[in-house]
Amino acid sequence: MTLSKLTTWNPIEARDMIRNNNWVKPTSGMANGYIQANLAVLPKEMAFEFLLFCQRNPKPCPIIDVTEPGSRIPSLSAPLADLSTDIPKYRVYRHGQLVEEKTDVSDLWDENMVGFLIGCSFTFEDALLQNGIPIRHIEENCNVPMYKTNIPCVNAGRFEGPMVVSMRPMPEKDVIRAVQVTSRFPSVHGAPVHIGDPKSIGIQNINNPDFGDSVTIKEGEVPVFWACGVTPQAIAMHVKPEIMITHAPGHMFITDLKNEDFSVI
Repeated sequence: MTLSKLTTWNPIEARDMIRNNNWVKPTSGMANGYIQANLAVLPKEMAFEFLLFCQRNPKPCPIIDVTEPGSRIPSLSAPLADLSTDIPKYRVYRHGQLVEEKTDVSDLWDENMVGFLIGCSFTFEDALLQNGIPIRHIEENCNVPMYKTNIPCVNAGRFEGPMVVSMRPMPEKDVIRAVQVTSRFPSVHGAPVHIGDPKSIGIQNINNPDFGDSVTIKEGEVPVFWACGVTPQAIAMHVKPEIMITHAPGHMFITDLKNEDFSVI
């Protein structure tokens, strides 16, 4: 099954493919028109602090949905879904260390776990494409490049650490339009946090991302950086919770919510 065929599938069809391990790849471009989300799962005793952290850092961590303790069902965003099976690939952190990647985490999701869905920049990529702005990682059939930065997040209890950003290169003439387009989607990171020199935000080698894949930056193009929902994974390395489950970078949860319902005119 090619990604081009999956762009027109509805979220239920896409999640069914994922649940049955028929799509274990990044989800950029899948089910166009629907909100995609990052996942962070924590023990309930840490849930309030994490929710507060997200509230204080809405650019990298815009909350889309939160489950009841022990529940794997995101009742507001996809009531027929299961967050433990409906993401192509998960990461499991223990005491801040990545210990495994899995396609199913139902064996780890107990009555103490709370799942958070966080807005993803894949959501606004369809709007960028409709405005004639290229998406290089889609063109090159790879994952979006993501980087740790020197931009600090606002602390909340035990949660502290740096912001992670995603990068999309584009011609200079498209940058202003890209800012205008993505500003309409504040619930999925909104406008860029940085444009231009990556070293200004602590990225020493743009060809060596911390997450995802390197992409081609052509002559005359400018790197544009958006706050990224992988930030909680970077935070986990600082906080070192006993267990934290996340999506693997680029492998998102596809909700039933439409992009248009989250756009601001």
